[in-house]
Parts: sequence; C-alpha cells; structure tokens
Amino acid sequence: MKDFKYNRGLVLIIMVGLIASLMISFARHGVEENNRQIDLATNYEDLLELADREGLPAEEVMAKAKEAGITSLAVYDTTFKKLNANGKATAIAGSELLGSYHSGTLTDPLWRQLVAEGKIQGNEVYIVGHDARTWQELKEDVPRRLGKDRVHLLKVGDEEVMAAKAHFESFVKMDIGMPTDEMEAVNKAGFHVIARPSNFNKCTEDDVKAVFKRLDGMDISEVVFSGSQVLGANKSLQTTIDEMKARNLNMGLIEGVTQLQFYKQDGMEEIAKGIGYDKIVRLYAIPKDEQPKLKISTAVERWANTDEERNIRIDLLRIYDKPSPNMSLMETNMQYFKDTHDILVAHGYTVGPAGTFASFYPSKYLRALVMAGVAAAAVLYLSLVIPALNTAVKKQWLLFVIFALCAMVPILMGTGAKIRVLAALASANLFPALAVIFQLDRIRHLRDKITLGFGKMLITGIIALLVTGTLSYIGAAYLSASLADTEYLLEFQIFRGIKLTFVLPLILVGIAFLQRFDIFDGRMDDTDGVLNQLKKIMDMPVKVKTLFVLFLVLVAGVVFVARSGHTSGMPVSAAELKFRAFLEQALYARPRTKELMIGHPAFLMAVMAFWRKWPTMIFFGLVLIATIGQGSMVETFAHMRTPVFMSFMRGIGGIVLGAGIGAIAMMLVQLWQTVISRAKERKSA
Repeated sequence: MKDFKYNRGLVLIIMVGLIASLMISFARHGVEENNRQIDLATNYEDLLELADREGLPAEEVMAKAKEAGITSLAVYDTTFKKLNANGKATAIAGSELLGSYHSGTLTDPLWRQLVAEGKIQGNEVYIVGHDARTWQELKEDVPRRLGKDRVHLLKVGDEEVMAAKAHFESFVKMDIGMPTDEMEAVNKAGFHVIARPSNFNKCTEDDVKAVFKRLDGMDISEVVFSGSQVLGANKSLQTTIDEMKARNLNMGLIEGVTQLQFYKQDGMEEIAKGIGYDKIVRLYAIPKDEQPKLKISTAVERWANTDEERNIRIDLLRIYDKPSPNMSLMETNMQYFKDTHDILVAHGYTVGPAGTFASFYPSKYLRALVMAGVAAAAVLYLSLVIPALNTAVKKQWLLFVIFALCAMVPILMGTGAKIRVLAALASANLFPALAVIFQLDRIRHLRDKITLGFGKMLITGIIALLVTGTLSYIGAAYLSASLADTEYLLEFQIFRGIKLTFVLPLILVGIAFLQRFDIFDGRMDDTDGVLNQLKKIMDMPVKVKTLFVLFLVLVAGVVFVARSGHTSGMPVSAAELKFRAFLEQALYARPRTKELMIGHPAFLMAVMAFWRKWPTMIFFGLVLIATIGQGSMVETFAHMRTPVFMSFMRGIGGIVLGAGIGAIAMMLVQLWQTVISRAKERKSA
C-alpha cells in the first residue's frame, strides 16, 4: 500500500495563512454589516400616472406612498411629451402651423402674420411656455441639447416663442433637462430625489456644471445616470467627478439584465474610480416585462433575496398597472410598497438614502500570508500525488519557496491583481481536493483495523462529511481573503474561473484516487499508478452500451457545468424553481442543489461503498460525485457580492440537508440489500 506522508511544515503554513484569511474575512463581514440601509424608491412619473388613473390628487398618492415606506422618488429629464401633457409648455411642429394657416384654421392674427412674413418654417419646432420657471429652464436647456445655432427666439405679440430646427417626432421624445419643479414637489412631499440626468451630445464642462447647478438646493439621495452614457462622457468626465465630489453625492449603477455587474454606461468606471468606490451603490429594478407576471408576494420575496444576496441598496419599484383581486389599483400598489418595506425591516434593514461600502482594502501583509498559504497548499497537493516528491522533503520546500516568492512579492509591492485571481482559483480547486484526499488516506488506514455495522457506518459517514466540509471551508476562507476588497464587493471586478472550479477538483481528486486505488482488479490498497491505469483505460475494448453510458455521462457533465457559474447557460425547470423558493423561505440561505441533492448524499454513499466493499469503480465514481459538493461549497464564496456570512450559512445548510438525504439513501440501500439477502436465503432453503 502506498503511504503518503503529510508535510507538517506545509500544514503549519496553511494554518498561518488561514488565520490571516479569517482576519480579512471578519473585517469584510464588518464592512458588510455596516451597509444595511436601503433606498426604497419608485418613479415620480409612476405615481403621477397612478394618480391620474385613479382620479386622485397627486399629493394624496405621494402621501400614501410615503406612508407605505417609500423613501425616494426618481426624477428624470423632462421631455416635451410630458410638458405638452402637463400644460407647462407646448411644442408645435412648423408644418402643422403652415397647414393650419393654409386651411384657414389658424385664427390668431399674430401667428398668421409670422407665417405671412415667412418666419414660420416647416422643418422647425415652435415652443410656447405657459409657466415662468419652466420657460426659463427651457431657454437654458434646449440650446444645450440642440446647439445654439439651431435655436432662436421670436416675438408673438408680447410673448416669447422659441424656434428650434429639429425633427418634431424626435424632438418631443428628447431629454431636455432636470425639472426643478418636479424635484421640489418630491422634496415637499417628504421624499429624497434620485436624480436621473442624461448625457448631452458632445457634452462640455459647462453642460455638466449646469446640470449640477440645477440640483443645488435639492435633497438628493443618489444620482443615477440615464441612458448608455454617464453625464460628461466622454470628454468632460473629470468635471462630473469634481461636481459630484463637491456635493458629496453617491452614484447608483444599474445591475445588468443577467444580474451580473452593471448595465454598461460609457464612463461609469472612470466616474466610480474618480469619486471613490465608497460612493457607489448597486440599483435593481424588476424588468418591465417580468413584473406583471409576478404576484405581489413573489415580487416582495424577490426584493428580500435580491438585497441580501447581491448587495443591492437601491430598490427601484415599478407600479403594477393591473389591480389585484378585490383591490383597487391604488390599494394594490400601496400594499406592494408596504409589504416590501416590512420584509426589509424584518430582515434587519433600515430604509433611507442608500448605504455604501466603506473603502475596504486589506493589509498587504495579511494578503501576503494568504498567498504563502496557497503556495503551501499547492506543494502539499503535489506531494500527495507524486510519490517521488512525497519522499523528497527538500524538494517540497524548494518548490514552496519558488511558489511563495512568485505570489507574495507582487502583493507586497502593492500590485498583484492577477496573482490574487490565481490564488483564488487555486484555493477553490486545491482545498476541496485536499479535503477529499485526506479522507481517502484516513479510511485506507482504518479499513482493516475496525469493522462497522450500519449504525456506526452511518454516524461515521456523517462525521466524515462534517470534517471534510470543514477542511473545504479553509479553501473558502482563502478564496474570500484573496479577492476581498470594495471593487469585488460591488462587482466592478468578478472572479471569472467559476465554471473551471466545477471540473478541476474532480480531476485533482481523480489523480489522487488512481495513485491510491486500483479501479480494475479490486485491490483497494494497491495500484499501478495513474499513468498505467489510464493506459489500461485507453486499451479497454468498448461496447456500444458503454459508449451510450459515456454519452449520458458527457451530457450530465455539460448540463452540470452549463447550469453553474455567474450566468446559467440552461433554463431551470418550474419544479426546481418552486423547490428553490421553498428553501429560500425556510432557510436563512438557500443551499446549492448540487450540494444537498448530489454531492453530499454521494459522499455518504461512497462511505457505504467503501465499507461494504463494492466494486472499486463504483467507489471511484461516488468519490468524484462527492467532490462536486465540496467544490461547490468553496465556489459559493467566489460570488463576492454575496455577504460572506450568507455564503457560510448556505454551505452549512447544504451539509445538514445533504447529510439527511444521504442518510435516507443509505437506509434505503440497506433495506434493499436486506430484502434481497433474505429472499436469497429463502430460495436456497
């Protein structure tokens, strides 16, 4: 029997690195716990629409929304579509004026005189103001949007009229500028304003300053830029940075449609870096086409999970456009607002201007110790799969020095971003593999020394699962500590090796298994080594049914990888979605299906396979499947936007439920074997 020895010095270095990792993770947890305030928001326009549809005063609807828990209202640039509707200004196509003149329906003598003098052009738009403040803002904003050379003023009697060379249909939809009357109305109703300005074509420094000057005196909770560019892109971004810093404003970034990183806006990275990542907030809104399909209770639960799992701190709620049964449209939406507010408070959140993450960049010295621990783990693994290296302790230390220097020096120099990613990738793959290998070595030594009945075997399997999970969690601590900083918590940076972590641990464990066990002749404690066994596999004659089984395994592997990672490449069935929803409501954090339904039950079945001396090939397959659960526990921590405590509890829930399912599976197999055995006895008798 090949006996692999564990280098205690390397294990000690791993423990030192673990202490450093835990220090970083506890500090991260503190940063996350201090960011527990959510801005519960809706659109100002939506409330006005709701008031119109219900025939209620806007003030009454806003008061009800305030009472239901809404804290901020989003105000967008005004458009002439809105101004034409609210009567504060009117935009008229020149072609329409000319048509009215020639048809005789233009009765105003002053307008008729302008037409007669040739001052009305069919390719121009004519703007008339009906509100003094709005008119003054239009005289500032329209020339900025179109260019001063395309705008001029006319006199119609004592009134000013603005003429703009523009395509009418496009013009009425065009963003004009932030309306101070709407922002004041929002503040007067007791809400904060989420300012949603859009960028200008060929934006200048003066354009940027004009927008922020418009915001002065308003109670602004956050600025969330509208459109595909932030204000100031691409040549005036520094002005935007300076104006936001001068006013101490936070910027909200909209989560991407795949719930990963952000909706792409030109210049957003530069603004975020310029004002500081501690001034950035993640915003989420349920998609327009999805919300009508959701019951209020489902949408409310979505908000609770979203804020907890993805660090969303601006919840932008859209109104429902159809009432719930036995409720008015007003009652439906106020219930939606209130239920969302109440569930967030029940989860320990406060509501108000969105909280932000404090600037979090752990000590480079702690991070260097983490790198040393990862280097030690890499050498330890190599020593456990290469017999010649296992006995050459000096070579192990030489390798460690090389690996450690390559990993630690860039970190100590203040760089090392790529090294950190490599360390996280190594942690996610090495530690689950080492945890499983440790159990393989342990049971090889115990098998001939003790015998286990079913009860003891079950208890031993559960204890072994807990121990293996604990060892895998060392890798989780290392992974978290390798990446943790504000940029990763906000998802400006993401770990891109997730799908690899579902495959590589299986390969690492497979190599170690083949160095310890012979999968062909049943000699559990002897082996010809990895290469010889792989050669045997390649030389095996293949039957059609074997090819079919291999094809099914391949399909299962593709499904397994495609459904994993930041983005899923395959849809999830309705039944599984319901099961997930049940777990989300029943537990603090929903365990991963691959852990509780696949990996951990397979671990207990592998224990049974070993002690009951099932064919080694079956034992091998179960060990690989069990490794899936261990790898998934660690990979969970690669989703850095999810609070570290939630990731920890997710893994605990998976182990507990997975152990229960595995125990039931063992009992069923035991029962089946007992029934078969008794049937054979009766037959032989």
